[in-house]
Order: sequence, then structure tokens, then C-alpha cells
Amino acid sequence: MTGHRTAGTRPAGTVTAADPITPGTASTRALRACAAAAGPLFVVAALVQALTRPGFNLTRNALSLLDDGSLGWIQAANFIVTGLLLIAASVAVRGAITAGPGRRWASRLLAITGAGLTGGGIFHPDPSGGFPPGTPHDASAISSWHGVLHQVSGSAAFLALIIFCFVAARRYRACGQRAAAACSVTAGVLCAAGVASGGAPHGSLTLFTGVSIALLWTAFTTTRLITIRSLPCTS
Repeated sequence: MTGHRTAGTRPAGTVTAADPITPGTASTRALRACAAAAGPLFVVAALVQALTRPGFNLTRNALSLLDDGSLGWIQAANFIVTGLLLIAASVAVRGAITAGPGRRWASRLLAITGAGLTGGGIFHPDPSGGFPPGTPHDASAISSWHGVLHQVSGSAAFLALIIFCFVAARRYRACGQRAAAACSVTAGVLCAAGVASGGAPHGSLTLFTGVSIALLWTAFTTTRLITIRSLPCTS
């Protein structure tokens, strides 16, 4: 990244994003843990349910349908806890990025993603696609007000997650981290592709894959932003 610099100086054309959160404090460690846990927690918990819930098939059933049925509380809790973890992480990111690309929108997009996922757990989709077992295959997942709100919450979360990946890519490029920028763009593109193909045959699988990749990358990125106190970036 950068070579040795004399204390108190920086190259022309750069700004220093200093993290006002004192490193090593209990609050910083807690917020960093929230950032690191959000993506992996959601993906692992969802995948375990997808593979074990009777009658659920990830190639034809949207992951959100795990919200339904007698065990639906597990996925509801997964949505809500993941959302709250992202909101907590957004607070730390807001303190960590005080200058440079992403200083305004990175934390906001994380908070929107978290709020959308939390809404997805509070508002349940209607049974559809043959799940839970006994549900007609042609039933609509948005046939009631809570089904509509679940759809709106999820759409807001996915859109904010996609944009966050591109905002993070811009910051990575400004910091001279081209490989990380390319990974961030890739995560955003795959998430967008998954969302766009959600209604196609096997679209539920591509949607889960794209969103999972973006969430895991977001966990990595937010953890780095919180951990690194000072990161030189071009303005």
C-alpha cells in the first residue's frame, strides 16, 4: 500500500480517514464482532435450514419461505439478528470513515440493509411454491399485507447491499487496493445478478448465492474498516 511516512505528514492529494473509536476498547471489539458475524451467521443458519427443513428445496423455494411453518421463527430470528448486527456495524463504520470515498454512504447503506433484513424477519411472506408442505405450488408469497411488506423490506435490503459493494469498491480503489476493489465489484455484480434472476427457473438458488457472497464480502469489508484506524485515500 504505502511506504514509511514521517509522522504528521501525508502526500498531497490524500486525506486520512482516522477512526475516532479507540482501538482495543470493549465497545470497539463488540462492534467489530458484530460486523464479522453478520454475514456468516445469516448464510450458515439459512443453509442449515434449507438442507434440513422437510419439503424445502432451495432450487425452487425462495429462502424467505423458511419464515413460514412451525419452525419459521428460526429464520425470522436469523433475519432480525443479522439485521441488528449490520445496524450495529454501521455505527462503527460511521465512526471509522471520516474522510474519503464512502464517508457518507457506507454506514447508511449498511443501516438500510440491516433495517431491511430486520423487516424481513418481522413481516413474513405468505406460504407459496409448495412450502410449507401442503401449500399450492401456484400460491403467491405476497398475497397479504405482511407478504407485501416482507417483499418491500427484502428489496430495500438487497438494493442497499448491492450499492454498498460498489461504494466499498470505490474506496478500495482510492486506497490503492485494486484486488479488493475488484472483489467488491464482483460481489456487487453477483448479488445484482442473483436478485435479477430471482424469478427465473432455479432463481431462488442464484438469489441465495448472490446475496450470500455479498453478505460475506460485506462482513470482511466492514471488519477491516473498523479495525484499521487510519487509511490513506485519495480525495
